[in-house]
Amino acid sequence: MPLISARNLTKIYPLSSGPFGGAHRGEFRAVDDVSLTIEPGETLGLVGESGSGKSTLGRMLLRLIEPSAGEVLFNSVDVLRASAAQLRELRRDMQIIFQDPFGSLDPRFRVEQVVTEPMVIHDRISREDRRRRAVELMRAVGLDESALARYPHEFSGGQRQRIGIARALALRPKFIVADEPVSALDVSVGAQIVNLLRDLQREFGMAYLFISHSMPVVRYLSTRIAVMQKGKVVEVGDTAQITETPQHPYTRTLLAATPEIAYR
Repeated sequence: MPLISARNLTKIYPLSSGPFGGAHRGEFRAVDDVSLTIEPGETLGLVGESGSGKSTLGRMLLRLIEPSAGEVLFNSVDVLRASAAQLRELRRDMQIIFQDPFGSLDPRFRVEQVVTEPMVIHDRISREDRRRRAVELMRAVGLDESALARYPHEFSGGQRQRIGIARALALRPKFIVADEPVSALDVSVGAQIVNLLRDLQREFGMAYLFISHSMPVVRYLSTRIAVMQKGKVVEVGDTAQITETPQHPYTRTLLAATPEIAYR
């Protein structure tokens, strides 16, 4: 049984006539009738150019954006019809790693507060247990315990992304949307983060929706690949099939346009 099942997901934004609003003139379909599944423990890579609807789709799966139409099931639970209490429980198992490691961490909080905030919201555990888990998370993402006492601005971009990953792992979720998690980093640091995500998946067993505009990164990390263009998924299949015998012209264009990158 799929962990995530999305059916006919659509997000429509109305278009106005000028910079200050006014009468609507048509609509923009950011996501257009997309259906996909994600199995427990797998990585589905979602690849496409900027503006293709990838991030919107990922956020709709988590109900961070409300779809205009469609259905999302998580472990057979209807995410879009869930009550506030049900959605709160679902949030434990569905997390996100954001693209921008600089803007996604609250600069007013020390790292320990950043990482343990989800535990405060969702878990009824003691402060000592939260601290113990925070230390374990720091080690899991390759940072020292001393990082917990510092503020996000004291770290490099790659280190901040590791902190964001630790926060996403705090509740031991079953599913993580990784939304362009290396696009704001240089290639060498991005490679470290990609390898970290792969190692953490092996250790903790969660499923990823890995969103990227880079086919080499998606090829390296993913079990299957979905190719998105102008709001539609134009091709989906096993990584080998998509990268070796692509059927859609847009997929062939993406493969031809990006150089190969060695991660290990």
